[in-house]
Amino acid sequence: MRKFILPAIALLALTPASAHADEPATQRFEHKGNSYSYTVTRVGDVRVISGVEERSGKPFLLRVGTHRVRGTVGSQQVSFPLRDVEPLAKPATTLAAR
Repeated sequence: MRKFILPAIALLALTPASAHADEPATQRFEHKGNSYSYTVTRVGDVRVISGVEERSGKPFLLRVGTHRVRGTVGSQQVSFPLRDVEPLAKPATTLAAR
């Protein structure tokens, strides 16, 4: 699980914040042969990453706080320190933007 989630969180640094957008742009990245699409929204001081692994359809929802990431991947609960996140080698790709 961590092998998937850590790269997903790394995308936060690459995702531009759009404070006035009605709908967040769908982003996409590939990691170890799997493709993921997701959106990032801000709720107060927390960034929420919501997405799906495209091949299996497994959903994920991650809440990124100041020091910790919590959420679910499929039906499994996850929680880990933000310092464990490693950046991806390539930037994320935008699928749609307003």
